[in-house]
Amino acid sequence: MARRLDSRAPGFAAQFDALLNAKREEEEDVAQAVRAIIADVRARGDAALVELSNRFDRAGLTAATLRLPQADIDAAEAHCEKDALAALDVAANRIETYHRRQLPQDAWFTDEIGAGLGWRWTPLDSVGLYVPGGTASYPSSVLMNAVPARVAGVGRVVMDTPASGGKINPLVLAAAKRAGIGEIYRVGGAQAVAALAYGTASIAPVDKIVGPGNAYVAAAKREVFGKVGIDSVAGPSEILVVADGANNPDWIAADLLSQAEHDSSSQSILITDDAAFADKVATSVEAALKLLPRQVIARASWTANGAIVLVANLDDAPALVDAIAPEHLEIATAEPDRLLGRVRHAGAIFLGRHTPEAMGDYIAGPNHVLPTSRTARFSSGLSVLDFLKRTTLLRCGPDAVAAIGPDAIALAEAEGLDAHARSIAARLNTRDGR
Repeated sequence: MARRLDSRAPGFAAQFDALLNAKREEEEDVAQAVRAIIADVRARGDAALVELSNRFDRAGLTAATLRLPQADIDAAEAHCEKDALAALDVAANRIETYHRRQLPQDAWFTDEIGAGLGWRWTPLDSVGLYVPGGTASYPSSVLMNAVPARVAGVGRVVMDTPASGGKINPLVLAAAKRAGIGEIYRVGGAQAVAALAYGTASIAPVDKIVGPGNAYVAAAKREVFGKVGIDSVAGPSEILVVADGANNPDWIAADLLSQAEHDSSSQSILITDDAAFADKVATSVEAALKLLPRQVIARASWTANGAIVLVANLDDAPALVDAIAPEHLEIATAEPDRLLGRVRHAGAIFLGRHTPEAMGDYIAGPNHVLPTSRTARFSSGLSVLDFLKRTTLLRCGPDAVAAIGPDAIALAEAEGLDAHARSIAARLNTRDGR
């Protein structure tokens, strides 16, 4: 049974703090092993990829078969259900439409001293997408990571995914094709991250690596950051539902379990002002758990990490929401916009009784790659901007240098950087540019 908290009870502050800071997952000490794998890939390239992939994934690879042939990508659709393919098409179109609206505009303007200033946006040259295999193989994540990169104009998008037992989920390949990915390698784990960062004879290096993975993948992304960019190192999934008593308790229970079934380290929290409704939701959760194929995982998550928080009034909820800074926030009330205006920290927000978080996971359009572990306090979900660089622009004529150059010289001299000062002074002394 999930823990119960009441904001009016003595000791609530301490109980809520314990909820916020509870350790939800065991940190595997894999850094040393990951460093060894990265060093091996850097030293031996394809030979290391083949050896490691065959050892860990039973992939049956050779250097010649690391890259998946285009014919295999094209043939994958024949092994997929038609309804699933049609749903992928809907999702891909909606995700692309949503993300095209995120494209920023270049700017150029002339200020009061005649200086030209601005900025421009340019796409990254290349991006590597890591896609887990096995039970954590999610075609939806392929679309969410790759479509924004394509919309941004990234020239080369590469996908690495383990061929567990020599096989790759055909729906993952169908999603990759819809996202415009034709360069796919049958490599997983830390070795895949190393190959994307440093390159091998078969896999040219990329500029940024995105996508989820296990502890080894996460540790590898940490290790290669700086050599390449990364999206983030994601933690377990989270959902926070703010709901009044007018909701259907079965709906809210289903929403809470939608994240609990991801992993035993996931967290589902309900905040409500109705004690009777809270009891009904708890009962509905227990009934729904018995029907889930992933019951063991979901029950472990709900029992160890779940919580129901009772507040005197839902007006008290935004402060608690901001403290939790959840990955996903549902505001299931009659007037969700009233609370929305007071919430600052959440990865994605779902408004109203008919907007389950799962709509955002698959089909609605917004990205489902979101900040976890309270990082929504300072970071955002994946977007087109993650695949673009902003470069500032400046043009100064003689009049502009004359207007603000002396102040720049004064600051340079105050910092003891004489060459800086001289480079500006030279243009003040000879204004014709000769």
